[in-house]
Amino acid sequence: MNSDRVFLLLWMLGALIVALFFVSLTIGRHSFSLWQTVQALLAHEQSVYTLILVELRLPRSLVAIVTGATLGLCGAAMQGLLRNPLASPGILGSSSGAALFAVIVLYFGFHSISPWLLPIAGMVGALLAIVLVYAMTGNDSTITTIILAGVAINAIAAACISLAINLAPSPYAVREIALWTLGDLSKVSLPNLWLMLPTTLIGWAMLAGCGQGLNALSLGEQTASSMGINVSRLRWRIFLATALAVGAAVATVGAVGFIGLVIPHLLRPLVGYEPRRLLFASALGGAVMLLLADIAVRLLPTQNPLQVGVLTALVGAPFFLYLIVKSRKVLP
Repeated sequence: MNSDRVFLLLWMLGALIVALFFVSLTIGRHSFSLWQTVQALLAHEQSVYTLILVELRLPRSLVAIVTGATLGLCGAAMQGLLRNPLASPGILGSSSGAALFAVIVLYFGFHSISPWLLPIAGMVGALLAIVLVYAMTGNDSTITTIILAGVAINAIAAACISLAINLAPSPYAVREIALWTLGDLSKVSLPNLWLMLPTTLIGWAMLAGCGQGLNALSLGEQTASSMGINVSRLRWRIFLATALAVGAAVATVGAVGFIGLVIPHLLRPLVGYEPRRLLFASALGGAVMLLLADIAVRLLPTQNPLQVGVLTALVGAPFFLYLIVKSRKVLP
């Protein structure tokens, strides 16, 4: 694969993120001049528009970029590790674990004590899910065993979330939990961004060093081992990084699905099917997709605000079915 073509792809995705970021700052119920509002901010002038920009749209856009990049990056890493284009960041239960612990905080009203308890609970839930998978499978288990353990954790977490919704003490609590599980960027703030960044950046850094191992693993586990790659260590490094990054993202914005499935699959042919190059490209692509989805939910003329996770699911679910049908056709 020509390196210049890959560089051009990354440059285009980066430019698209910048363009969508500025569009996101201007799109909403209240329209205003971004340039004049920024000038007012620099002059330390307070107005309704400067508050909307700083307190609402800026954190919403930044969290969308970080969350989308996390989901795209972790999706590419999981697909490279499992050598399966149907894999996604939540396959090991990290997303479900984060969602369950966040729902527990919402159910008992702990988030009223401190808004920071919600994202912290999500990170703890994601890490606990990974620990449970590790405890169930051991250090030298096969990929199939790990996936089955993740499916079990996902099922248990989904059942517990359904139980919490069923036993919620009030219709308001039911609505709050249900809407949060659908994924929402409208209520995020800059403190949410600062809280999710540390573990997210740690996860990104851990995954950034996995490119060479994923390239070797694409040739098979035995070949990767013969090349000096510790497959078991690589596997659990990716699992832990995914838990840290995805847990922080899910705890902050809720369950936004299918970005980690769709983006790596779309970009894989454009980077020459090389897992190492796909990591960074998928991070940029994930940010683009979530920014586009967030802009779209603000533009759609619906009576009630549409949750961003619903839109990504409407796009991703048919694509997932297409992948299943396509993979069935190529099987002998």
